[in-house]
Amino acid sequence: MTYRQTLLELDPRRVMIAKGKNASELFPAVVKNVASKNIEDPNQLIRASALRVLSSIRVPIIVPIMMLAIKEASSDLSPYVRKNAAHAIQKLYSLDPEQKEMLIEVIEKLLKDKSTLVAGSVVMAFEEVCPDRIDLIHKNYRKLCNLLVDVEEWGQVVIIHMLTRYARTQFVSPWKDDEVVEEYSENNFYESDEEQKEKDQKVKNTYTMDPDHRLLLRNTKPLLQSRNAAVVMAVAQLYWHLAPKSEAGIVSKSLVRLLHSNREVQYIVLQNIATMSIQRKGMFEPYLKSFYVRSTDPTMIKTLKLEILTNLANEANISTLLREFQTYVRSQDKQFAAATIQAIGRCATNITEVTDTCLNGLVCLLSNRDEIVVAESVVVIKKLLQTQPAHHGEIIKHMAKLLDNITVPVARASILWLIGEYCERVPKIAPDVLRKTAKTFTNEDDLVKLQILNLGAKLYLTNSKQTKLLTQYVLNLGKYDQSYDIRDRTRFIRQLIVPNEKSGALSKYAKKIFLAQKPAPLLESPFKDRDHFQLGTLSHTLNSRATGYLELSDWPKVAPDPSVRNVDVAELGISGKRRPSDSSDTESASSEENSSDSEAESDSKSDSESGKSRNATSSKVAAPVSVPTKTHELLHRMSGKGLAAHYHFSRQPGIFGDRMVSVQLTVTNTTDQKIENIHIKEKKLPPGMRMHEFNPIECLEPAGSITVSMGIDFCDSAQMASFQLCTKDDYFNVNIQPPVGELLLPVTMSEKDFKKEQGMLTGMNETSATIAVAPQNSTRLVIIEKVVKAANLGVVPSGQDNIHRFAAKTVHSGSLMLVTVELKESSTAQLIINTEKTVIGSVLLRELKPVLSQG
Repeated sequence: MTYRQTLLELDPRRVMIAKGKNASELFPAVVKNVASKNIEDPNQLIRASALRVLSSIRVPIIVPIMMLAIKEASSDLSPYVRKNAAHAIQKLYSLDPEQKEMLIEVIEKLLKDKSTLVAGSVVMAFEEVCPDRIDLIHKNYRKLCNLLVDVEEWGQVVIIHMLTRYARTQFVSPWKDDEVVEEYSENNFYESDEEQKEKDQKVKNTYTMDPDHRLLLRNTKPLLQSRNAAVVMAVAQLYWHLAPKSEAGIVSKSLVRLLHSNREVQYIVLQNIATMSIQRKGMFEPYLKSFYVRSTDPTMIKTLKLEILTNLANEANISTLLREFQTYVRSQDKQFAAATIQAIGRCATNITEVTDTCLNGLVCLLSNRDEIVVAESVVVIKKLLQTQPAHHGEIIKHMAKLLDNITVPVARASILWLIGEYCERVPKIAPDVLRKTAKTFTNEDDLVKLQILNLGAKLYLTNSKQTKLLTQYVLNLGKYDQSYDIRDRTRFIRQLIVPNEKSGALSKYAKKIFLAQKPAPLLESPFKDRDHFQLGTLSHTLNSRATGYLELSDWPKVAPDPSVRNVDVAELGISGKRRPSDSSDTESASSEENSSDSEAESDSKSDSESGKSRNATSSKVAAPVSVPTKTHELLHRMSGKGLAAHYHFSRQPGIFGDRMVSVQLTVTNTTDQKIENIHIKEKKLPPGMRMHEFNPIECLEPAGSITVSMGIDFCDSAQMASFQLCTKDDYFNVNIQPPVGELLLPVTMSEKDFKKEQGMLTGMNETSATIAVAPQNSTRLVIIEKVVKAANLGVVPSGQDNIHRFAAKTVHSGSLMLVTVELKESSTAQLIINTEKTVIGSVLLRELKPVLSQG
């Protein structure tokens, strides 16, 4: 074959490149041919990888191909491919911002996606491309709130930050109510009737939280338990910026928990706590000891902890903190020791009761061997003395004596400033200090030279007889100094204090200028002005606006129309069982409980239906084998002012509903007067839990007793049901807490079905323990009697004498609970529990062990 024939058989584009011709115009065609094959591949991983590679090619000429690929991928059946389409949107936007409008259409489409895999990525694309288009979020707001718990962690962070910005534009401030009450309480006696009516109207318009605002707070609260520090920090900043002040405190415990993380996480968390603790000290006061400094902490962590301790200081804890600070001052870390001295100074200015104590402590530090500690003490003492100089002449004299030994420029300058400012209080020492410093003027730092010039000027004006020549000598030295700052200051002072023909009108006021009363300095936290940045952002960490930072808007005075977040039933599809937003929410707390109950009920309903469909063929609910007679005290007669109440579990299935546990309540009147209108009120139930109340008891005669029935849906948990048992005149807070064995319904089942179900509930669904069985508990009848008395279980026939089987299902979800007691040799037994509800299973195991081991 000739060379010419070989070339003809090759790709003509390769031939063009080989000949050195420009083939760049053909590049899109090459990309299209290569990418199109993989983007249409049946394997979702290959389709996603092809899109990722295509979007990473930073060549503007293939933008149309990328756009087509993203549009196609956004409709892909695989959520993984759609997730990669959302990632590609950001890359394409950075390559060609002119594609913004078309990309917004794709973002709008992907925001409607119900997959948790896609949610975080598309919100990130939204924040990158069109963060101002909040109209795209309206219809998807509730969906994002409900999906939040199931989204991957970094997606949660992005969504929470976006929803924080969204909420600040759509809801009114939850902090307004406090302001109105304060304004009303400060009532002026001489106000006119019209002004009083206006204030009365303000008080009547009490704040009611929007149900969608509450939905966001409720759905983000569980994420405070997240293992990811960024998620916890995101929820913390959301509560800080959106929650009522009375509710923001729940984030403090979670933030303190993060202090056990690595030093980088600690640094960010402590910075945010430092900002929070300035405005709301009460949030972190209970965790004061968590901020004590450890010897292993790096300097940056030590300094931040010190800042927080200083912010939390008050009259109650200041003595404890000062003892702690005394330890810190002796630290080998000199930077931290210096910061501690500054913290003591701040405590002295903020808490007047300890000002003198702090000042005396700082004076003691002046004899410290470490020069840095002495220097920082001098600087802080100088600031403290400005607040009340008349009482501290002795301290100024003591500091003047230290001038010969201190070499740190800032400390020397502070001492000179103090002596010059209060030279009239130390008339004998001030001229001598000027004499000594004049000798060393040429070797001093510029900062010290400026203060020597100021000292000379002030002494010239107040004690010219002794210091006139000294001052002129210092001014002559300053006139020829190398620093132009020193030369300029010297010329200015000479013209001001030494009158001559060229002096202007200002020389008359020299004394007023130099010896004017100076305002005392404010020792403030460096975190005071950081609250205008959103917590948890890079801008807050740097205390400077970073590129891409999106500011939180102010709360609107009037909330925008909430109906924009309503979604048509047709749009909701399968997940459409959601409460409409436009329903009245006058009692926001009760509506929230109802909505959460209905959501939990619908979820558990689907779970239980699936469980029932699996178990329907093999098990049926049976009558209880044993009904316990043990009663539990609900209300003691002393606490109930003569009204006593006891309850027990009757194990009667389905009286008030399929998911409710029956409880019989016996109420007794131990007084000599009748008690009227006994009823239940103020139920405080965990989310999802429901209660069917008994009918009110109109009248209970003296020494009378009555038994009523009620039902409680405990949601397959041993949590307490708290409520108020009320009479006509009183109310009493009471709790009902069920043993785990009463959360079950016995079922009938063959041994074959039992083994089949048990085989499907192994691994993490199995809990077991070996126990020592009391000799009298080793017979079949006794074991059955003991077990069914402790838990509402059904007995399963067994073909083996040493193996005893029991079966039940949970009342709420219908999940199977299989219990096996296998007797071994030497009076031991293996207790095995198989169930999907692993928490209930482990608690039941713990309750059954003593039943069989005790006589």
